[in-house]
Amino acid sequence: MLRQPAKAAAPPPPKCPVPKKRGSYNCGRCGLPKKGHVCSSPDAPPRSDSRLRRALSYDDLPEEVAETVGMKGEEEEVEEDEGDVLVPLPAKCLVEVLRRLPLKGLMGASAVCRGWRECVRRVWRSAEELRLRVSPRSQIGFVGSLLPKCSGLTRLSLTMESDVDATLLACVAFSCPNLEVFEISTAGTAANWMTGDELGRFVADKRCLSILKVEGCTNLSSLNLFSSSLSTLWLSDLHCMSKMVINCPNLKELSLDFTRQENDSTDFISMMDSLGRTCPRLRNLHVSSIKLSNEAVLALTSAGLRGLRMLSLVLGSKITDASVAAIVSCYASLEMLDLSGSSISDNGIGMICNAFPQTLSRLLLALCRNITSSGIQFATAQLPHLQLIDCGMSLCDFSSRNDSLEDITEIGQTQQSQKSNTRTHPIYQKLIIKHGRLKKLSLWGCSGLDALYLNCPELNDLNLNSCTNLHPESLLLQCPNLESIHASGCQDLLIGALQDQVFDKLTEKDNRLPSKRLADGSKRVQAPNFILQPSNFQPSNDKQKRPRLSQCNLHLDG
Repeated sequence: MLRQPAKAAAPPPPKCPVPKKRGSYNCGRCGLPKKGHVCSSPDAPPRSDSRLRRALSYDDLPEEVAETVGMKGEEEEVEEDEGDVLVPLPAKCLVEVLRRLPLKGLMGASAVCRGWRECVRRVWRSAEELRLRVSPRSQIGFVGSLLPKCSGLTRLSLTMESDVDATLLACVAFSCPNLEVFEISTAGTAANWMTGDELGRFVADKRCLSILKVEGCTNLSSLNLFSSSLSTLWLSDLHCMSKMVINCPNLKELSLDFTRQENDSTDFISMMDSLGRTCPRLRNLHVSSIKLSNEAVLALTSAGLRGLRMLSLVLGSKITDASVAAIVSCYASLEMLDLSGSSISDNGIGMICNAFPQTLSRLLLALCRNITSSGIQFATAQLPHLQLIDCGMSLCDFSSRNDSLEDITEIGQTQQSQKSNTRTHPIYQKLIIKHGRLKKLSLWGCSGLDALYLNCPELNDLNLNSCTNLHPESLLLQCPNLESIHASGCQDLLIGALQDQVFDKLTEKDNRLPSKRLADGSKRVQAPNFILQPSNFQPSNDKQKRPRLSQCNLHLDG
């Protein structure tokens, strides 16, 4: 019986070829990158550290690993150079380094690699203060693209070289929700086109804003501010304000600088009168305008601002001793008083000294042509806590300048109309000041001063710019702590006398007598001339101190 041949077993299905796995970029023995690497550890076991990945994949690492970013960013590598190992720079350190770069350098650093770009983003996110100068070519678009990166910004200072309008305010309000300090200054030919309504809406929307400083507010025309958080407000270049209401109950410092124009129609009386109701906590007040008068000062004193500590009413040529009487009767604790450009006299200085003998530390009376050196001497004698006094352009030789202040200061136009009713000073005046706490004395432009004697141990800053009639032989400075003297526009002989007195040249030449002790050794006395013999006079080197050279700087460039 024939057997049928057994069926051959079916051949196994062909296996699919396994795709080739991509090799590692790191050495299997030591873990270093393979590129350009010769392994020197053949017996070392392969590393299984999760750090050994592709250079550009550090963004996928866990947080504890991604904290370190290589300096190059493309590869995390460790190079060995004669036994020294270069450890990757931690990202926190790199952020601290990048934080100190200027804006242009920081933007360039973000283009180096992905690692640096992420570090720059961290710098932007953690930035709390930004000072930016916007060029005319950049304009507002540059600010709009930069501010959204700074989500934690609290202090912003912009110097605008291009025109400013409400678009900038809208950009800042949208990008900086936690803004606390905002400053806008203009440079060059830039103009500020913001209106009072736009600025009022911006302040009302920013609930955290505490400090606001804006320059170039010529186009405001009217202003109605309401803010419960605002504590400091500076507005400059104001002009013809038809309405000004500043309703800020927590405002402590207010500075209003008006333009020097005769056609300014601002109602200062109503403005001063409203401050007592809307700003009851005001402590520092500065108003600069040629339209200030006695009526405005009387309105201010009747507003009830009893907490004022610093009062500055500048360029008000119509402010007289009557305003001083109202000020001293209303405020009892002024620490700083600035009446520069006013028409007060020595009698007004006497009232100031009698009212604030224990509190006043800064007195500024520049451009007050009715005061004399006697009034200044009386102020320094009666105010023991005085630390700063400014009398620039007050002791002037007006007869040699034809009684015109127009060439000296911008308020000359208003003071020319009063020169027939005010007396001029004598051409030459003498000033003697002895004070134990005075630190800064400003006598710039005092061309009517010909003699100056100062005995002020704490004085460190002296301004004698344009003191053209001050005689060198009538100058005596007994101020051992002087650090800075300004003598621009002075005579060469006066500059030489200042150098001799400042650098102790006269003392080194005259004081050549040795000192001896008494018999009990308690006190040093100077040996008279008749005791000394030329043959046996030998200055001893032991315990002999060299004269201390002064550290004072003499500024001759204005």
